[in-house]
Amino acid sequence: TAPMALFALISWLRNPFKEGNAEVRVNHLSRLEIAFMSLLTVIVTVIFYFILRYFNTVNLIPSTVSVTTSFAAVYLTFRRSAFFSLLYAANDVVLIVLWALASMTDSSYISVLICFVMFLVSDIYGFVSWLKMKKRQEAADPFHGTFSS
Repeated sequence: TAPMALFALISWLRNPFKEGNAEVRVNHLSRLEIAFMSLLTVIVTVIFYFILRYFNTVNLIPSTVSVTTSFAAVYLTFRRSAFFSLLYAANDVVLIVLWALASMTDSSYISVLICFVMFLVSDIYGFVSWLKMKKRQEAADPFHGTFSS
């Protein structure tokens, strides 16, 4: 996801809510783009399933789901959708399950489990904050939702 994170940074810097403002413009995705993202996510999921299986990944299915949620989240981050943090929260849930399973065999992993619980809280807070920001931007700019960029 590192290249996507770089694209996200560039997208955010190029799309301030208002000129000179440090706040990014929240984007509205069309159904076509959601379908495109879904297709890309399925392709990435299938590819990484086989990569993870090749490397004999423990807990193959939850690990593959983690790749799926991470990819979709970073795509939505790049596109400045408020739903990016909701998908990161979904990824946190998957990682909480994975680290809980690991903690059952080695209690030293409990600290990592706690870390992902805190990430979950943070991502839920982020989602709520982005929804508030979106609502505020729509109220300040009635044409805000007219075009996707």
